[in-house]
Amino acid sequence: MTLLARLDRLPLSRPHYKLLLIGGLGYTFDGMDSAVVAFLLPSAKAAWGLDNGQLGLIGSATPFGFLFGAIAAGLLGDRIGRKKVMMYALAFYALFSVIASFSPNYEVFLGARVLAGAGAGAESAIIAPFLSEFVPAKRRGWFVGALAGFFSFGFVAAALIGRFVVPSFGEGWRVAQLVTALPIVMLLWWRRSLPESPRFLLAQGRVTEAETVVAKMERDVEKATRAALPPVPPADAQPATETPKVNLFSALKFLWSPAMRRRTAVIWVVWFVITFSYYGFFSWIPTLLVERGITVTKSFEFSIIIYLAQVPGYFSAAWLSERLDRKQTIALYLAGSAVSAFWLSQTSAPWSITLAGAVLSFFLNGTYAGVYSYTPEVFPTWIRASGTGLSSAFGRVGSILAPTIIGLSSASLGFAGVFGMTTAVLAAGVLCVLVFGLSTAGRSLEELTEHGAPKAVAKEMTK
Repeated sequence: MTLLARLDRLPLSRPHYKLLLIGGLGYTFDGMDSAVVAFLLPSAKAAWGLDNGQLGLIGSATPFGFLFGAIAAGLLGDRIGRKKVMMYALAFYALFSVIASFSPNYEVFLGARVLAGAGAGAESAIIAPFLSEFVPAKRRGWFVGALAGFFSFGFVAAALIGRFVVPSFGEGWRVAQLVTALPIVMLLWWRRSLPESPRFLLAQGRVTEAETVVAKMERDVEKATRAALPPVPPADAQPATETPKVNLFSALKFLWSPAMRRRTAVIWVVWFVITFSYYGFFSWIPTLLVERGITVTKSFEFSIIIYLAQVPGYFSAAWLSERLDRKQTIALYLAGSAVSAFWLSQTSAPWSITLAGAVLSFFLNGTYAGVYSYTPEVFPTWIRASGTGLSSAFGRVGSILAPTIIGLSSASLGFAGVFGMTTAVLAAGVLCVLVFGLSTAGRSLEELTEHGAPKAVAKEMTK
């Protein structure tokens, strides 16, 4: 544990911010890929004569792929390493984004969107647990919240693509997907720049490699700060435990064991609530605006305003995560989302829809900043990627259901009914996290997880 104490005592400086930028750019392109679908729906509808049910399936395609990508990334991340999964996932996502752009028909397009979503989902699920393992406890809430904030830049970029690329070409919606495949060039940078997680390396018994990574971080931090490093605090003495081999069955068995099931249940519910609400809103807002009598171009302009509200939402929650407990931040932003969704359900004028939508966007994305910080903190190192991936995957069930449910029910429930339903889902999430959530602020990953997962449980996993 001395090695991890050396890592955790390092002040945030340029090496950490470089990791933040690398991971953040990954989230930017994940967000762009997720969000751009909303701006493709009107064009796809016109190109292939699709009905709302088929449009709902397109809206659900990316999150459906996310589900399987998140599960695979978590399991592979705990077996072969976080860095490899990030790189392979990025290449997979970019490849199928290109295939989607050249789709000759609805069926090929739908399949390519599912597979592109799998790549994006794998990358999205692995980045936060990977980088959280480099950051000291006192700054982890801000760091991972800020990391998640890069999603907002992707959504804003998608809105700009929707406004300026999609309508500017004969088949601009195809060009838009080629733009979202550009992050493939980041692979070369990532391959050289990214270290593997020392916590993962230690869990695998690769002590020499972990020592190399930590020593380089120490040198880089000392060079960046031009000051002597803080003294190494005494590490808690902890008994050595075997690292179980992780597969889907063993991961689920551990996550739902008596020692972990409360944590797992809370995390899964919060992921479902926020992802259902988020994708239900952002997948359909341009189309719903058009159905309210607003032109496609104007609806995209309104969407840019709504998407810009994501930026302060993420970063305000990242700031609050270090001043409030993580679960309190999540509950606060979920409550704000519920109030905003109710407001949206009661309004009809284009300007008031845009304003209420912007406020809802602010709070929904602030919730995500808290959730991305909170999730890796509650799982032990040996299963952190799997726990995060499975939590994210369960949330994707909500993102799969939401666009289709809204597409099929908007005719009967109407605009007000759709967002009234969203309000109820968000309110349930607030109660769950306040009553059952775990306090994590200021506590090391080992304090939160290694002590909290009894040795007997880990031994049982190796049977």
